[in-house]
Amino acid sequence: MPRFVFNSCFGNFFLNGKPRMNPLEQLVTQAHADFIDAPDAAALENAKAKYLGKTGQITEQMKGLGKLAADERKAQGAIINAAKEKIETALTARRDALADAQMQLRLNAEAIDVTLPGRGRSVGGIHPVMRTWQRVEEIFGSIGFDVADGPEIENDWTNFTSLNSPENHPARSMQDTFYIEGDDSEGKPLLLRTHTSPMQVRYARMNKPPIKVIAPGRTYRVDSDATHSPMFHQVEGLWIDENISFADLKGVYLNFVKAFFETDDLQVRFRPSYFPFTEPSAEIDIAFGSGPLKGRWLEVSGAGQVHPNVVRNMGIDPEKYIGFAFGSGLERLTMLRYGISDLRLFYEGDLRFLKQFN
Repeated sequence: MPRFVFNSCFGNFFLNGKPRMNPLEQLVTQAHADFIDAPDAAALENAKAKYLGKTGQITEQMKGLGKLAADERKAQGAIINAAKEKIETALTARRDALADAQMQLRLNAEAIDVTLPGRGRSVGGIHPVMRTWQRVEEIFGSIGFDVADGPEIENDWTNFTSLNSPENHPARSMQDTFYIEGDDSEGKPLLLRTHTSPMQVRYARMNKPPIKVIAPGRTYRVDSDATHSPMFHQVEGLWIDENISFADLKGVYLNFVKAFFETDDLQVRFRPSYFPFTEPSAEIDIAFGSGPLKGRWLEVSGAGQVHPNVVRNMGIDPEKYIGFAFGSGLERLTMLRYGISDLRLFYEGDLRFLKQFN
């Protein structure tokens, strides 16, 4: 007749002296095998649910403890917990193994073959607007103009008031101007400069006449379309001396556009206009005598004789000194020079477009 002996460790039974696994030990062994067979994390989680989920086999075992007497419940609970810990240990080990295998696959895929020849770096180029900036500085430098640079965050007085723009001037409205947090010494809001004209006043207050200077730089206005950008570039020109006239302005600007566009076959004209910081004021147009733009008048600049109030705000006597100022958009000049119709192309970062200029 067969003889059974019970071992309390996992509830092992011995049949005629030979060990025989009880259901819980079989459950641990089966869980370990299922975890090993799981090929990926998703399959492993499915296998986990079979044993440790809400309806898993270990969970069902725990639910059955309530039907046992107190002493039996304590002993059987310890056995079930031991089985649960072994299953969780096997689960963690398999998770780590799968993670390690995944990492190794990634490392192999991203490995760098150090025996391959190196990749040469291509030579960078200068942005077309920056090329125009440099060209403008070179041309005006050749006829005796200094180059000045100033802050892009301006105060109200320098950007507007000193340039004869009163507080109710339309250019101060939020539709044109980017105001920023913080006030100047007079309690006025700070702003991103709307033009490079503030450098007229800043430079003149630090230098005595005669003054010949250009001020190229970035400017900002709330405007965006094919010919306008919220950030754009201008070059401001100023010449202050005792006897400076519109004839000097025309001669200087004609010399500039001929040098910039590398042709003598063009004309310059002045159209009456209005700017608060010049009086009289004019728009400057050019017309090419040949090429695709032949015969068309194109606006390239605003200009005029510096207003006496502005000269006075420079700390200069307007009864003794006179001069002219002009302002040109660098993007506008670049578009005309290279035949570009949409200003936004300059700032899209498309290398196919930018490589044409280098």
